[in-house]
Amino acid sequence: MKCRYQIVVLVALLFSACAFGAVRKEIRIPDITGYRTLKCDFHMHTVFSDGNVWPTVRVDEAWREGLDAIAISDHIEYHPHKGDIPTNHARPYEIAAPRAKDLNILLIRAAEITRDTPPGHYNALFVKDIAALDIKDFLTQIKAANDQGAFVFWNHPGWKQSKPDESYWFDIHKTLVDGKLIQGIEPFNGDEYYKDAHTWAGQYNLTLMGNSDEHSPFDPPTENHANHRTMTLVFAKDRSLDAIREALNAGRTAVWAMNQIAGKEEFLKPLFESSVEFMPVHHRSGTTAILEIRNKSDVPFELGRKRTDKPLVLEPNSTTILKPTVNKETGKADLKFEVRNLLIEPDKGLPITVTISAP
Repeated sequence: MKCRYQIVVLVALLFSACAFGAVRKEIRIPDITGYRTLKCDFHMHTVFSDGNVWPTVRVDEAWREGLDAIAISDHIEYHPHKGDIPTNHARPYEIAAPRAKDLNILLIRAAEITRDTPPGHYNALFVKDIAALDIKDFLTQIKAANDQGAFVFWNHPGWKQSKPDESYWFDIHKTLVDGKLIQGIEPFNGDEYYKDAHTWAGQYNLTLMGNSDEHSPFDPPTENHANHRTMTLVFAKDRSLDAIREALNAGRTAVWAMNQIAGKEEFLKPLFESSVEFMPVHHRSGTTAILEIRNKSDVPFELGRKRTDKPLVLEPNSTTILKPTVNKETGKADLKFEVRNLLIEPDKGLPITVTISAP
């Protein structure tokens, strides 16, 4: 028996050592002036609701994939594994917290309020007592979350939409917005995009959110921009839970989903300028100048002159040659682009102007 115990302990230690010996893939999305760019996922599940992993696995995945902060948001009302795992709203956070501390992952106590549509699903971040939110009446429940100081956002608003032109805005949502009972909205959920919800974010001044909503284990660590998880970029004053909360309240977020980033122009413009460097012209022949464009981030940028043009794609962590036409006498040119995959609103890319001067 003693020998068997020693073997079990040894195996546990080996697994622990392997986990701590894993490689973290740092995400290269730069800070902007005055703020840290934190990579966050505020919507995911474990076996304590309808997920398929243990809470510590979510922390390990986040560390491997270069995240700064996560929220494990198991459903309050839905527990399909309760025959094997007793319902305990506090346990996912309690189990994950020591691991998060070891790996320097900021862990937010959270839960998902789960109702049929309408009203739909809502994540409550920074809650103090999840069990106290297990309330039958929906509005009472949402108000209770707010009373706890939670940041509440509407999850995947259009996931029950059966027809492309079917509205998923109901009277209850007007009540929530008018009463300031929700502060954010999630137009980007996994690989799904809800265009109307993106519009409502701007229309109703709701903080833009995008998250994985992952239930199963994640694939192996991110290798490139093409297979990253959907995440919320939070422009925070520092790397702390308090700073994340302040930034969410202030609406300082963007969403990196698939090959695009959505957010307000006031954040996407400095993000682009911090990521991309137009180098000085190194050669000129008549009215043709030649210069390098360096993309120092993990995000590809699609530069277009006209909506119908094939975009110039600045691949991640790469250098691209550009050959613009310049004024014959002055050698100057103002290059106007639309960064098509930096969405400042639905179907509208970030406008930029770059002035070059060729000797």
